[in-house]
Amino acid sequence: MKKNNAIGFTLIALILVGFFLYNSKIVNEQQKEQQRLDSLKRVEQIKFDAELELLRQQNPEATQSSVAHEPVATSAPSTAPNIQIYGNTHLDEASNQKEQFFTLENDLLRIQFTNHGAKPYSVEIKNYETFDGKPIILFEGAKNDFSLQFYTQQQLNTAHFFFTPVLPQTGQNLQMRLYLDTLAYIEYSYSLSEGSYKVDFDVRFVGMQPLFSRNTNQLDLHWCIQIPRSEKGYDNEKNYSTIAYKYPGNPKVENLGIRKSEGKELLKTKVEWIAFQQQFFSAILMAPRNFTSGDLAFHFFPPEDPESLLMYCNADLQIGFDSTSEDPIPFEFYFGPNHYNTLKSYGNEFQGIVPMGGWLIGWINKWFIIPIFDFLSRYIRNYGIIILILTIIIKIVLYYPNHKSYLSTAKMRVLKPEVEKINAKYPKKEDAIKKQQETMALYKKTGVNMFGGCLPMLFQIPILFAMFRFFPTSFELRQQGFLWATDLSSYDSIWNMPFSIPMYGDHVSLFALLMGISMYFYAKINQGQMDTGSQQMPGMNGMMLYFMPIFMVVICNNFSSGLSYYYMLSNVITMLQTWVIRKYFVDDKKILAQLHAKANAPQAAKPKSKFQQRLDEAYKLQQQRAQQQRKK
Repeated sequence: MKKNNAIGFTLIALILVGFFLYNSKIVNEQQKEQQRLDSLKRVEQIKFDAELELLRQQNPEATQSSVAHEPVATSAPSTAPNIQIYGNTHLDEASNQKEQFFTLENDLLRIQFTNHGAKPYSVEIKNYETFDGKPIILFEGAKNDFSLQFYTQQQLNTAHFFFTPVLPQTGQNLQMRLYLDTLAYIEYSYSLSEGSYKVDFDVRFVGMQPLFSRNTNQLDLHWCIQIPRSEKGYDNEKNYSTIAYKYPGNPKVENLGIRKSEGKELLKTKVEWIAFQQQFFSAILMAPRNFTSGDLAFHFFPPEDPESLLMYCNADLQIGFDSTSEDPIPFEFYFGPNHYNTLKSYGNEFQGIVPMGGWLIGWINKWFIIPIFDFLSRYIRNYGIIILILTIIIKIVLYYPNHKSYLSTAKMRVLKPEVEKINAKYPKKEDAIKKQQETMALYKKTGVNMFGGCLPMLFQIPILFAMFRFFPTSFELRQQGFLWATDLSSYDSIWNMPFSIPMYGDHVSLFALLMGISMYFYAKINQGQMDTGSQQMPGMNGMMLYFMPIFMVVICNNFSSGLSYYYMLSNVITMLQTWVIRKYFVDDKKILAQLHAKANAPQAAKPKSKFQQRLDEAYKLQQQRAQQQRKK
């Protein structure tokens, strides 16, 4: 192995080791921070328990459900006399009731509501299952909260009260009220239509105008949920989960970042909607009148969480309202899959939560990959076959630039003997500029572009990145099996190891291995073709032949098996294309004859390129310095 190659591999190894050490440091810091937060929570709980015990001592007949300042009320019923905290008979009664549950259901959703805060208690998305065969529960339990806060004679939070259901209730409509007086109440109305993932939600303040202060024109809305895990790979699910939001009048959807352990954002301008986004399912809250501002935050639970929770999402939002009007304040919920076309059908740019990439990558996915994929899905049920056909179509589209790239490389290859003569003519290091000048003159005379083999390859890079975005977020591939893979949207495994390797994981993906093997043979086949006489080619060949396949196997071991399968197919088809081009379309002897004919033909004088001019200037400067040294 040459010295430069050894140095290159050593630097790569040092970079990888440095990455491992840095990553370990970050993980340790995150664990310490989580321990600190847990300690603070325990202190707060101890403090609350002490306050509760003091309150019980002062009034032995009081129960926990009557403590109005605790935001998370228990589900246990209470019939004990109430402590007069609010000074309002109706509110004091509403803070001490029995919890009841109501269900709205259609063919797609089953939503359970509680009268405690009149909030969604649990959401089940029908027709889908988790990776271990359980129903998809988007969120569930008393720890999830949805409440309004506002000021009348005192600060009120709807999470502290039990609402009264308005009869009759139906399976798709639900109304609940919180009375502040006999004729003054807050009304929540939920409506779920058949065949829809959308829930209409209206808030009305009836007869409450005298209770509001004149300057009351804003409501505070608090929404937080804990999203459980539902997919096979924790890292993959985490990497594509976040909080997204959209500004009104702007088609672009923003988010708090992906592949992050936590995130937060203070929104100081109007927001149309926010989305608590898991990899394949989301809870979206939209305000047709827009939120005026908001504070968003999320963090992930560790993979060993005993409740199998994935992430905690929190939103504190503000919305303007007219305190003199009884008109409803409209909201809309979306509880459903992150299926691109399904989200798009609801408007409001919901489909923007699917991470398709930047403007170029996203454009390729939206207008090329997804339409082809959807078209093939109408006629073919096997998604492994669909990926095969999609790969063939992409290779057909890229055939022309691939052919041009190969032809340009072939021209440089047949000129290799003449380039070697130039190298032998100028063996000294101080003649490097002159050697480069003559090499450039040879390429110019024969009409060879030294970058011609690289530029066509640039067309393939955006498509490769588009595939990298498409497969892990394609809802169609979720839990779709092919050969030994049980889920093309997640990793495949032929061996679950009893230990875990940093970056690689605790399993062996066969598709990733096959992809790496195909990369190795593709690089091996192209070694002779790419040998153009460059002194840097041995090191480049070593990188492409050994390092890149191993690196990609490590990276893709935890990625979507559909992505590894696509890369493997792409390499195999490219090797086949290369063989066909070399066999039937490229003749080295014929190319060399054409280059010599062009070199010997009379040519009009052309201005030198800027690169050639810089070479000439550098050579002149070098000659001047050499003459000065000889005089000395």
